[in-house]
Amino acid sequence: MSRLIRTFAALTLLGGLGAATGCSSSGTAQSAATASAGGAAPAQGAVAPFWVDPSSPAAWQADDWQRHGRASDARLLELIARQPTAIWPAGDDPGAMMRAATEGADRHGTTALFVAYNIPHRDCGQHSAGGAVDAAAYRQWIDRFAAALGDTHAWVVLEPDAVAHAVDGCTPPPYQAERYQLLSQAIDRLKQQPHTRVYLDAGNPAWITDPRRLVEPLGRAGIGHADGFSLNVSNFQTTGAARAYGHRLSEALAGTGTKHFVVDTSRNGRGPLAGDHSTAWCNPPGRALGAPPTLHTGDPLVDAYLWIKRPGESDGQCRGGPAAGTWWPQYAVGLARAARG
Repeated sequence: MSRLIRTFAALTLLGGLGAATGCSSSGTAQSAATASAGGAAPAQGAVAPFWVDPSSPAAWQADDWQRHGRASDARLLELIARQPTAIWPAGDDPGAMMRAATEGADRHGTTALFVAYNIPHRDCGQHSAGGAVDAAAYRQWIDRFAAALGDTHAWVVLEPDAVAHAVDGCTPPPYQAERYQLLSQAIDRLKQQPHTRVYLDAGNPAWITDPRRLVEPLGRAGIGHADGFSLNVSNFQTTGAARAYGHRLSEALAGTGTKHFVVDTSRNGRGPLAGDHSTAWCNPPGRALGAPPTLHTGDPLVDAYLWIKRPGESDGQCRGGPAAGTWWPQYAVGLARAARG
């Protein structure tokens, strides 16, 4: 058994029991959830007390394959199904998709993990194009998103790619001032919820290679009011590279106060695909699941390693994949199998 799988097994046992048995009455589980979602930084050394979706595509697929004689593949998918992954609410009313997570987190004394991804002119018209039709629609969407959080302990990763796309020029200049204003307002609205932490996305180390270029844009986007920033969302950069980059960015942001960060480790077990960086981010072959979600990062600036991108959901219609965000079981199995190798 590989070291990675032994880690998966231990964390799945600790995290999965809470989801399966509803340990909200447990003082340890409750205090961990409270510490992770309030104003203070989460306690180091705790297994991530995040809600696990029992009806995730990975869980459904594993059950289906088990019933149809594909036990080996089902066991691989359980490496994904038993871990907490972020919910990406869609549609004009995000509350409908958030309800199961908030109710589940409240019931089990855990923390819900969400991604707010609906900024106007999202993804520069690429695979994940869309978002709110205009600024007014976005403000209404964020208000509904925040209201759906209620008093639930929750972490929110805010608008992957939004700031980095503005910095690299992909988002046209006429839209940039509005974008920064919307992000700042979104942070302020989300932080009105009593137990919500907000991490504003800052791209990944292979994108804006000099983190100093992000300082002013992040400042305009309200990073000073957020709990920190997120790195490597839906990407494959190594954890070590993300940590080093995050430290440089945090130091550069010193004027806004010490900024902590979280790293998406969902698919970075083998790092990025070598070669053409312009397509390396989209369904690259041969990748592997990364470190399971945990608060035990060993780094005072890294609040958590999280599975923000849901492993097995397509990056877009490239390399034979379905539309962005669509469950792709063959890719999911590949990620899990590579993690075992």
